[in-house]
Amino acid sequence: MTDITGIVDLMRDPADLTQSRVPRGLLLAGNPMQTLTHHYISPCGQFSSGIWESTPGHWTIEYDESEYCEMLSGVVIVRDMEGREKVLRAGDRFVIPSGFRGTWEVVEACRKIYASHAPLVEPSQV
Repeated sequence: MTDITGIVDLMRDPADLTQSRVPRGLLLAGNPMQTLTHHYISPCGQFSSGIWESTPGHWTIEYDESEYCEMLSGVVIVRDMEGREKVLRAGDRFVIPSGFRGTWEVVEACRKIYASHAPLVEPSQV
C-alpha cells in the first residue's frame, strides 16, 4: 500500500529534467529545444506524468501511447496526415490517442502537463 508520500505534486515536487532537440529526421522547421520534467513513472513503466516544454519549431509525430495534455502556456498546431488541424492554447485540455500520426508545430513557446499511458508490450512483440 502507498501512503500520502506517494502523491506527486506536478507543480511543486522535484523531478528529473532532461533537455533535447528534435531529431533531424523528424524536424520540418526550426530547431526547438524541448524540456521534459518526469514527475512520475509507474513501477510497470506504462504510465508517466510530468511537464513538457518547447520553443518554436515544427516536426513529425507518431504516438505509440495515449496522452492526456493540458496546455499551460503558448500556442501549438497539431495536424493529422491529411492536413486537418487543431490550434491549441493555454487552458485547452485534450487527448492524443495511440496510433496518431501527423505533425506538431509550436507557434509560441509552450508548456503542458501530460499524462501518458503506453500499451503493454508482450515479450513476443519485442
